[in-house]
Amino acid sequence: MQSLHEELIADSGQSPAPDGYNRLYLEKSPYLRQHADNPVDWYPWSDEAFARARDEDKPVFLSIGYSTCHWCHVMEHESFEDPEVARLMNEAFVCVKVDREERPDLDDVYMAVCQMMTGSGGWPLTVILTPDKKPFFAGTYFPRDTRLGRTGLLDLVPRLQQIWASRRAEALQSAEQFAAMLRTTATVPAALGTGWDPTILDNAYAGLARSFDERYGGFGQAPKFPAPHNLLFLLRYAQRSKDRSVLHMVEKTLEMMSLGGIFDHLGYGFHRYSTDERWLLPHFEKMLYDQALLALAYSEAYQASGTPLYRDTAQKIFAYVLKRMTHASGGFFSAEDADSEGEEGKYYLWRESEIQRLLTQAEADLFCRIYNVESVGNFNEPMSGLRTGENILHLNQPIEELARNFKIPEDSLRQLLQSARNRLLEERDRRIPPHKDTKILTDWNGLMIAALAKGAQVFDEPAYAQAASRAADFLWQHLRRKDGRLLHRSMDGQAGIPAYLDDYAFLIWGLIELYEATFDITHLQRALQLQQDLIAHFWDEPSGGFFFASDDAEELLVRRKEVYDGAIPSGNSAALLNLLRLGLITGKEEWEEKAQRLYAAFASAVERFPAGYTQLLCAVDFALGPSSEVVISGDLNSADAQAMIKAVRAPYIPNKVVLFRPDGDAPPISQLAPLTLHQSSLNGKATAYVCRNQACSLPTSDVAHLEKLMKGID
Repeated sequence: MQSLHEELIADSGQSPAPDGYNRLYLEKSPYLRQHADNPVDWYPWSDEAFARARDEDKPVFLSIGYSTCHWCHVMEHESFEDPEVARLMNEAFVCVKVDREERPDLDDVYMAVCQMMTGSGGWPLTVILTPDKKPFFAGTYFPRDTRLGRTGLLDLVPRLQQIWASRRAEALQSAEQFAAMLRTTATVPAALGTGWDPTILDNAYAGLARSFDERYGGFGQAPKFPAPHNLLFLLRYAQRSKDRSVLHMVEKTLEMMSLGGIFDHLGYGFHRYSTDERWLLPHFEKMLYDQALLALAYSEAYQASGTPLYRDTAQKIFAYVLKRMTHASGGFFSAEDADSEGEEGKYYLWRESEIQRLLTQAEADLFCRIYNVESVGNFNEPMSGLRTGENILHLNQPIEELARNFKIPEDSLRQLLQSARNRLLEERDRRIPPHKDTKILTDWNGLMIAALAKGAQVFDEPAYAQAASRAADFLWQHLRRKDGRLLHRSMDGQAGIPAYLDDYAFLIWGLIELYEATFDITHLQRALQLQQDLIAHFWDEPSGGFFFASDDAEELLVRRKEVYDGAIPSGNSAALLNLLRLGLITGKEEWEEKAQRLYAAFASAVERFPAGYTQLLCAVDFALGPSSEVVISGDLNSADAQAMIKAVRAPYIPNKVVLFRPDGDAPPISQLAPLTLHQSSLNGKATAYVCRNQACSLPTSDVAHLEKLMKGID
């Protein structure tokens, strides 16, 4: 019987595409497969496609998207499934489809071009290339027919074909100019000597404070994105400044998101973003990385505030991921679509009559009042703005406040609502569910491992650590090459695509958290091995920082370095904190020096707009200190050791590393972390060693004293 590992690395063994399908039929990407029956003669990104473009003297129509992208679906149904559009495209171009989640390197390069050309970007991304991969036209969504000032493909394709035939010199010149601009923007001058400056934290906070929505929480106007790294930064800034108003910004945002329609109150988990300022009307897709980063934010906020709502929300996120987004062998799936049966949100919306049919009259009346269900509906159709009679379930207040207002004991109300939710969820499960993208990405899995490991520590929940460990083992066994280098994607039992910076940085992040959750030294050993590989193949020695692609990756127009913390934190931001944490654990000064050089490489950009780099600034906050090392020595399974571990984990102290040293003369941890060599337990009792900025307190075996020491480094 073939092992799972053999399945994952084996060739697909598929036969050629059957009649009615194009080459994408043979691809692993769910997004590419969605286009396999298009009449467009699609190629995947390949040498074959560009060789044909050169042979036939045609430009390349490059279309980049992802499988849960609503407007990608719209453009496909309107245009790529249309025989006339397909005929024009096949005559004029060699057509190439790319899944941005499989090839973020390509997406990064050509999205940067689109933003240069148009001032904006998004998906689907449409770029017209010369046969040598240089862009001369870019845009996003194009309808079939020209309407409302937006050019349709039926008009655009012939126009581009004519330009290539009669004005090629202009097109080629434009392509060269944009390629040169891209190379210029990718060149970051070294800025050695730039120090850790605390004023950058103040400036980032000021920028976020200016855009904070006091009424609804979050930052800026609609649409609103969760941006959990903003909240992670603000939690650290609140800790540093001791300013209660900073924590208020975090608490207001987290509360409003957890009450709003952006949260799925039946099946749990967060939708992608809110189309309005109130967090009511979401874009309904669910992404794994959002679940991971939001779970981290809610977990840390619970540590900092003790607010039960944050604990409950984090645990519901974990429940959703473990139930619906977990592969049988441990890895985590990528996303769930916004659309069901061709309509965005259909799976999640409710009519009042449906709820009345499923519940008793008294239950339905209470449920509808609690979750703001209206007979006319509270959902406006996005295009027309008209009410549809459907409702998005959402709360106006936390359950404990609603219980007081309704004069119902809180426990009773929770039980009533849980019973009602279960019945509605059973009914919803009978609907046609949204498409699930079941590919397993190393980078997003790394984030989820970090979140679960953090949750295991904060909520004292071993099941979360077990789930994180299974995922980490899955990646280690099935998403590495024979030489130990990481791979980026697994799908249908096949792993492939060389890993990128984010894969390494996020998985290292997850493994560090997982070590601190379990004290299994294997996770720390793996993190250190990956860190060495990352430096060997991604580090920019002349200028500092990490390239997005490795030194032996496919050569593109430019080898870019990214640091902006967008929907997902940048790999460089995560790598900076990894270097600082691992440097503190191992005592390797060269890693701390690389951390300094990494920050210096991007310092000028960060100083211009610090609020755009909040994950990076979490690392700066760590570097500025005070940072602490905590070593607990003894028998890990003993009651006194476990009590000490809980004392260390209870307070919100983000800038620390925690190590466990088993009893013995030279345990393996001492080879990785020399500071633990002589920090053994005393008098047969678990013993804690607490050091702050390289100054150590006397060891203690008293849990109460340890709690005081932890408050002292708070």
